[in-house]
Amino acid sequence: QVQLSESGGGLVQAGGSLRLSCSFSGDAFRSWAMGWFRQTPGAEREFVAGISWDGTYTYYEDSAKGRFTISRNNAENMMYMQMDNLKAEDTAIYYCGARRPVEGDRSDANEYVYWGQGTQVTVSS
Repeated sequence: QVQLSESGGGLVQAGGSLRLSCSFSGDAFRSWAMGWFRQTPGAEREFVAGISWDGTYTYYEDSAKGRFTISRNNAENMMYMQMDNLKAEDTAIYYCGARRPVEGDRSDANEYVYWGQGTQVTVSS
């Protein structure tokens, strides 16, 4: 069974940094494209960043560009997101997800097959 697990969330002041990690197990990691999403109460799950199966291509929602960096290490079955210059509006539960690396809308949460349980990021001002 495929399992994803996020870690690295926490409480940070505005302008600070966090590094989120996502571990993957149960299948060949390189068979999956990956993404980070976030969700706040009462809202839809929102795309933050995506990465291709080999790490060659990365994608970001507009507010994350220049601040967040997604990466992966296939030898370690790990995906990461470095978050710098955090803002209060970044506060959310962050989820990692896995999708097949095929043509589609990588920003659509419905394209993702597996999800972790999420890690809370809280940014105070």
